[in-house]
Amino acid sequence: MRLFFDARYIRTDFHDGISRYSAELAAAVAAAASESDVEVTFLIHDDAQRAFLPTDAAVLPFHAPTSVREPFAARILRAHRPDVVFSPMQTIGSAGRRFGLILTLHDTIYYRHRTPPRNLPWYVRVGWRLFHLSYWPQRVTLNAADLVATVSETSARQFAKVRLTKRPVVVIPNAPQRLADLLPEGTAVTGGPVRNLVYMGSFMPYKNVETLVTAMRQLPEHTLHLLSRISPERRAELERGARPGSIVFHDGVTDAEYAALLADHAALVTMSLDEGYGLPVAEALELGVPAVVTDMEIFREVAGGGALYVDPLDPAAVADAVRSLDEPGLRDRLVETGTAHIRTFSWSRSAQTLLAAASDLARGAK
Repeated sequence: MRLFFDARYIRTDFHDGISRYSAELAAAVAAAASESDVEVTFLIHDDAQRAFLPTDAAVLPFHAPTSVREPFAARILRAHRPDVVFSPMQTIGSAGRRFGLILTLHDTIYYRHRTPPRNLPWYVRVGWRLFHLSYWPQRVTLNAADLVATVSETSARQFAKVRLTKRPVVVIPNAPQRLADLLPEGTAVTGGPVRNLVYMGSFMPYKNVETLVTAMRQLPEHTLHLLSRISPERRAELERGARPGSIVFHDGVTDAEYAALLADHAALVTMSLDEGYGLPVAEALELGVPAVVTDMEIFREVAGGGALYVDPLDPAAVADAVRSLDEPGLRDRLVETGTAHIRTFSWSRSAQTLLAAASDLARGAK
């Protein structure tokens, strides 16, 4: 079987969620395919993307996913005779295809929060907003595939609730990277009292960082570390509501710095009002760090018993949960339960799921 894996969403500066999903799944698929009769070719649009793929990976240079040629992608790919094409997004052109097609929709969050990623060209952002005004454009897009992939059981249930596609839906789960591998040799996660609260994520309104900032007024012995890049205007807004000295703005960190902060007497915190997956939560649990998170379905799927769940609009409840992490035995119980739960997610298993689905499609087409 010839599987084409669309790796064009891998970013070469720093990963976002789609980029990391693409890169991690690509590596796992390449490893799994080497032990089978699957021939994998990776589509790239930037030669620098080769560095994020296995060294011996077969690549096919292709146009960028934002190109005006994207609606004709399937017709262009026909000449290369793939059996199945997998894309970690749903926007690759499907008209005129003669191969099996697996499209991915990660979640339905952009129907509730329609602001598109800022790195997209203006005309793509306009189209993005129009696309998400109703479900029917998505239904047309997804029904043009043979199979729809998503990253969680929560998303699959959301698709079914709004009848988003007639196609079968397969869950190819997200999984955390191993942050422990990025710590200096001999460094381990520090136990004992939690003093650092780590937030990794954007500062969009629905992320509700304000609740974390307000909770810090009741946590004088703790420091809130906001890791992601932030605009001066948004930073000023959060500083106005903060207790002086309670927040550190990192304005972007490397993965190694991220790992080091989580390892230092820390808990992962997020009070997001909506979420597609919550990869930072999974990454914290994999490292052996507890989390305090919004009580919502997707976080319970990702974190299981490895987190404390609170009302995201109640700063006092957040502060109480953080303080409770210092109660004898609680942190250790959360870490033990959380690490066991997160082991059920792995890129290797996700790759096997994808290869099995692609193989079934290829056999069905013959």
